[in-house]
Amino acid sequence: MGETSDDLETRYSRQMRFAPIGEAGQRRLATSRALVCGCGALGSVIAGTLARAGVGKLRIVDRDFVELSNLQRQSLYDEEDARSGLPKAIAAQAKLQAANSTIEIEPIVADIDASNIEAFVEGVDVILDGTDNFEIRYLLNDAAIRYGIPWVFGGCLGAEGQTMTILPGTTACLRCVIPEPPAPGASPTCDAAGIVAPIIQVIASIEAMEAIKILTGQWDAVSRDLVVFDLWTNETRRIALGDAFPGFGRCACQGRDFPWLDRRRGSHSAVLCGRNAVQLSFPESADLSLEQLRDKLETVGRVTMNRFLLRLEVGPHVLTVFRDGRTIVGGTSDIAEARSLHARYVGA
Repeated sequence: MGETSDDLETRYSRQMRFAPIGEAGQRRLATSRALVCGCGALGSVIAGTLARAGVGKLRIVDRDFVELSNLQRQSLYDEEDARSGLPKAIAAQAKLQAANSTIEIEPIVADIDASNIEAFVEGVDVILDGTDNFEIRYLLNDAAIRYGIPWVFGGCLGAEGQTMTILPGTTACLRCVIPEPPAPGASPTCDAAGIVAPIIQVIASIEAMEAIKILTGQWDAVSRDLVVFDLWTNETRRIALGDAFPGFGRCACQGRDFPWLDRRRGSHSAVLCGRNAVQLSFPESADLSLEQLRDKLETVGRVTMNRFLLRLEVGPHVLTVFRDGRTIVGGTSDIAEARSLHARYVGA
C-alpha cells in the first residue's frame, strides 16, 4: 500500500491545503498508526474520519456485532451488516477499505482486557476511545501512561458528550480527573437513557481532530481541556486540565502505579459450569442501590426485585444483580458477550 505524490495531491488535496497540515503533515499521517478501541457509535465515526484522512494504519478492536438498533447512530454500517450479524470490526474493515484502499486496516474481534491491551497498543502513535464503559477506559489510561502514548477519551449519553485528550507527562490523565469509576448501576447507560446521533458526530469528530493534530506533530494545537457539550440545551463547559490541574500527578500520570493494567482493579469473570451463565464480580463495589437500578431499567425489560437482588429479563438473557455489584448473566457462556450486556444495561 502507499501513494505517490500525485496520488496524495489528488486524494488529500483539500486537506493538504490546510496550512497546519500541508504535504509534510500528510506524509506523517501516511506513516502513522492509530488504535481505535471500540467501533460502535463513536468508534465508527472516528475510524471513518481517520481512514479518509489517510492515517497509514488503523487497528480496530471491537467485541460486538452489528444490530439493527445500531444504525440510528453508527453511520459506518448498513442493514445488510445487521442482517449478516457481522462483527463490527470486520464490517468496518470492509467499509473503510472500500473508501481508502491505500491504507492498512487491522480488524480485531476481541474483548479488551488486561491480558491483551499491551499487545493492542504496541507500535501505535495514538489511542482513540470508542468504548462504552469506564473499566476499559481506566485500562486504556494505564496502558497509555505506562508506554507514553497519547490517547483521547470520549463519551456520550442522551444529547450530552464529553472529551479530553491525555498527553502523558504533560496533561492530567483520566484518573487525575475522575479518580474512581462510577459504581455499577450508579450511572445511566444509553440503552436506558437513550442517545441522539448528533452528539456522537460532535464528540467523535473532536476525537479524530485531536488525533490528526497529534499524528501530524501539531502538539501545540492539542486541547488541554475537558470539554462537555449539551446539544439539547446548547451549552458548552470547559475545564482546564494542564499541569496546574489540582489532580495532576496524584496517580499513574507521574507515578508508576497501574492497578487496572496490573489486574488489581476491574471486574473478575467466571463461566458457571452447566448453567449457560457468566458471573462478573466487581471487588471494589459494595452496597449497590438496587432501587436506583430498578428505576433505570424498568423501560428496558421485565424487572423483578427483592431485598437481596434485582433480575432483568431482556431477550434471551437474564441479568441477576446483587447488592455487592456482582452480576450473573444468564443465556450465554461467552465472557465477552456477558461483559457487553453488563456494560449495556448496568453500566460502569
